[in-house]
Amino acid sequence: MNWLSLCRPGDGLCLLLAAAACTTAAVTSWPTGPSEKAVIRRNGEIYLELDLARDRRIEVPGPLGLTEVVVDQRRIRVSSDPGPRQYCVRQGWLARPGEIAICAPNRVSIEILGRRRTYDSLSY
Repeated sequence: MNWLSLCRPGDGLCLLLAAAACTTAAVTSWPTGPSEKAVIRRNGEIYLELDLARDRRIEVPGPLGLTEVVVDQRRIRVSSDPGPRQYCVRQGWLARPGEIAICAPNRVSIEILGRRRTYDSLSY
């Protein structure tokens, strides 16, 4: 049986309206805009807020030692960490608002912020 024979003229309009609603929701719900600043946290508390326009290196002390954070060309990354598995170092450059690198053993994290707060599974 041909499925097109089951469609009515209003079905196309409903599909078009549903596609437009989904596109509108995607465009308005996930705009992140440019990355403006980064927040470095130590032991869950804000250690430093950085403007990403200025390149620099920062050493953040933690329980295991120093975590080195590098800002370069409006991006940020953890370049070295005394933690055993180096997950936050391997994560690489963070450039978009909402991206986070967490060095759990040393209790240090970095997060990029933009004009608008981004949403992820932890925000709900």
